[in-house]
Amino acid sequence: MSRRPHPAVLAGALALMVALWSFNFIFGKVALRYWPALALASFRLILAALIMLPVYLALRPRRAALQAPENPPATVSSGDDLWTFAQLGFFGVFLNQVCFTVGLNYTTVGHSALLIGMGPVFILLFARLQGLEALTLRKVLGMVVAFAGVILLVSEHGLSLRSGTLRGDLITLVGTLAFSLYTVLGKKVAAKYDSISMNAGNYCFGALLVLPLAVREGLRLTRTAGWGAIPWQGWAALGYMAAFASVLAYVLYFWVLRHMTATRLGALAYLHPLLTTGMGIALLGEKFTGHLLVGAALVLGGVYGIESGPREDQPEGNNLA
Repeated sequence: MSRRPHPAVLAGALALMVALWSFNFIFGKVALRYWPALALASFRLILAALIMLPVYLALRPRRAALQAPENPPATVSSGDDLWTFAQLGFFGVFLNQVCFTVGLNYTTVGHSALLIGMGPVFILLFARLQGLEALTLRKVLGMVVAFAGVILLVSEHGLSLRSGTLRGDLITLVGTLAFSLYTVLGKKVAAKYDSISMNAGNYCFGALLVLPLAVREGLRLTRTAGWGAIPWQGWAALGYMAAFASVLAYVLYFWVLRHMTATRLGALAYLHPLLTTGMGIALLGEKFTGHLLVGAALVLGGVYGIESGPREDQPEGNNLA
C-alpha cells in the first residue's frame, strides 16, 4: 500500500477534480455550438485515448522502478482482465461520455449536473444486486426522494419526447446509469491496477468502440466542408474535454479513491451539481426556475440520505459510493 498523501494534497486533488468536471459542462455547451454532438463525443474519446496511451507508456518504467519487489506492477495477464476492461471501456467511457455529450446538447447544464448527481443512488442499487450493499429503510427513503426530484426535473417542460429537454434528460440519465455500473465493476480491478493503467485500458477499449462513429462523423464533416467552419473556440473546447475532463479528472478520481474511502468521496455528489448549476446560470445565462430549485433539493436531499447512513456490510476501506 502506498503512503497516504498529506490531507492538504488530497484536498487539493479533490478541489481540482471537482473544478475540472464542473467546467466540463460549460466547455461542452461551448463546443456544441460548433460541433455536431456525435462528432464531439466520438472525437473526444479518440483524442483522450491518444493522450492516455503515451502517458501510460512513458510512466510505466518509473512506476515499475518505484514498486516494491514483493508487489510488482500488475499486467493484463488473463482473459478475465481483458473482459473487465472491455466492460469498463463500454460503460464508463463509451456509453457514459457519449450520452453525456448528446444529452447536454438537448438539456440544460443544471438538469445535466443534477441527473449525474444521481450516481450514488444507482451505484447503491447495482452494489445491492451484487451483494455488496444492504438496503436499509433510510436508503430506500433516500432513493424515493431522489427519484421524486428527477421526475420533477424531467417534467419541467412536459413529458412528451418532442420536448428536447426531456430527451436530453433521459439520455443523460442513461449515461449516469452507465457510469454507476462502471464504478461497481471497477472494484474488480481497482486494487490490482493503478490509476494510469486503469484509465489507459478503459480508454483504449472505449476508443475502439467509438472509432466507427468517429470515422463516419469525420467523413461527414469532410463532405460538407465542416472542418473549416469550426473556429478555435470549438477546438479549444474539444481539447479541454479530452485532456482535462476525460484524462486528468479520471486519473485524479481513481488516485483519490486509493487513499480515501468512497463514502467520503461520495460527498462530492452534493458540491458538484450545485457548483455546476451556478456556473451555468452565471456563465451561460440559464434560467433559475422553481422546478430546478425543488428538484435540486429533492435529488441532493435523497442522495445525502443514502450517503450519510452507515454501510453495514462492508469494511470501511472497501466502500462503494
